[in-house]
Amino acid sequence: MDLETALTLGLQVQTKRISLAGKNMRNIWWKILLFISITFVLIFGITPPIVPNPKSFFEFPLIPGLEDRAKIIFFHVPTAWLTVLAYLIAMFYGIRYLRKRDLYDDMKSVSAAALGLVFCILATITGSVWAKFNWGSFWHWDPRETSIFILLLIYGAYFALRSALENEEKRARLSAIYSIIAFLTTPFFIFIMPRIMIGLHPGSLEIDAVSGQVVKSTNPVVEFKMAPNMRIVFFISLFAFTILFFWMWNLAHRILKLEDKLNKDII
Repeated sequence: MDLETALTLGLQVQTKRISLAGKNMRNIWWKILLFISITFVLIFGITPPIVPNPKSFFEFPLIPGLEDRAKIIFFHVPTAWLTVLAYLIAMFYGIRYLRKRDLYDDMKSVSAAALGLVFCILATITGSVWAKFNWGSFWHWDPRETSIFILLLIYGAYFALRSALENEEKRARLSAIYSIIAFLTTPFFIFIMPRIMIGLHPGSLEIDAVSGQVVKSTNPVVEFKMAPNMRIVFFISLFAFTILFFWMWNLAHRILKLEDKLNKDII
């Protein structure tokens, strides 16, 4: 090997090392940002007291009917938001699989659907805890509770379908079609059904105690008319949970890809 070739190879190796170092630094920075955001939400979403007349950033205003229970929005709403986001991504990559027939798109779709199911369960649990302290029982078959239960059944059936099919191409194709149809029901069950029926959940219809007429319930949390400090914590929570979701999703579909490659290599 002559000197010029050695220098060229050395330069290529050094360039690759610098590129990898830059990539690692970028990965570290967003992980640090995620850690800071989650820590901020855990501290400032739980510890500040709720008082009738807040005088500092570290005090939340009293919301009639919710009191300290209003803090659940910093965790319950992000999990519900990620449920919708995950199912949307599952549908997107399902459509993409049907167009390109790339099994990696199926892996991305099923990874998103799995995380959607996890966050849907978390939304159900946090909502049930809130219901226990606010309504006296974990479950009332309120329209909101009923709708999210139906959504759990729909996506539970998605995984039952996948487990019943051995041929990976047939499994991917039918799963893609199912994910598209399933997501079309998601906006109805999450955003529409709970708002057009009488229920206990904030945002549902209710019977006015004075007039006896059916009216829409008013709540500053549901309408996002929160105090500025609560709004800051809320949106940072949405941001942090969204980053966490994409990190988990990226790891999940990459693991599925590696497992698939290892299985094929073994065979």
